Amino acid sequence: MGTHGISSNELKSVFTHLSEHGYAVIEDVLSEDEIRHYRGLAEELFERERGQPFEPEDGPELPEDADMEAYLKESYQISEAEQARLMRRIRHSRAQNQDTPWPVPPSAVVKNFLHLPTLFDYDQSQRIWNLVNKAPDFGKLIEHPVVLSLARGILGDDCVLADCSATSIGPHTDEGGAWHVDVPLGQLPEPLPDFPLTIQNAWMLDAFTTTNGATQIVPDSHRTRRKPVWGEQQQDGKMLTGPAGSVAIWLSNTWHRSGPNATDNPRRAILCYYSRSWIKPFTDYTSIAPEIVQTFSPELRYLLGYSASAPVRG
Repeated sequence: MGTHGISSNELKSVFTHLSEHGYAVIEDVLSEDEIRHYRGLAEELFERERGQPFEPEDGPELPEDADMEAYLKESYQISEAEQARLMRRIRHSRAQNQDTPWPVPPSAVVKNFLHLPTLFDYDQSQRIWNLVNKAPDFGKLIEHPVVLSLARGILGDDCVLADCSATSIGPHTDEGGAWHVDVPLGQLPEPLPDFPLTIQNAWMLDAFTTTNGATQIVPDSHRTRRKPVWGEQQQDGKMLTGPAGSVAIWLSNTWHRSGPNATDNPRRAILCYYSRSWIKPFTDYTSIAPEIVQTFSPELRYLLGYSASAPVRG
């Protein structure tokens, strides 16, 4: 299954390492021109959304809001302004859903149903959600033949995109993120499934180094069928380093986190998150403007959820 300048033997070796150890890195997949192009698109979006953050409408306050606020404060390193913005968006979405409550506490609500921070590490780090709607060229990374062949090899040929976002780990964010597994595994009881439900990859817009916030993983942790304890440190983590233009790939049941960034510059990446076809995607991309969707290939449209969701029946 050789593709895009990578030999069949090399790709098979990557697939084997990914399956057995839960991660892999392929260096120099993107050309210098592609790196500059995608980095420029991301920089423009980061600057725009930091300068003009989305200001949601609000909805009615309810007594259970205090529990949600406490959960957000405990789970994420966010500023008071970001927490207030998140709560407005949660209340507004709740009002749109007829003020329907969740039957479980905030910590048990699947992350697909929640709004999550766009600014974290107390506003030092940033994430751009709904990326392909804001900059459609990133769709080319979603259907990139190298990563897509690996995703399909792990998840099946009918796998879909669960999410695509841009992330910037800010300078001097020295703690790093919390160790975790990805949606929907956080809500599943242990032992976790003995096969991967989702797969994550990070396109490196900047070099990932040992000092600038490279993704860290615990090799072979997917075999434990357990979840890491939130906030607990791991002594056997491995940094996924590589030059800009490389791609890091890991099974989402492999324990992972963003590393601490001790440098003066941000560490930026594009995250493409794939799931088995029967897993609820993290983001609904079928709301993208039709004039944008019409420019996408049939393959990309399928990955985004077109012809991959239930019809309105009856």
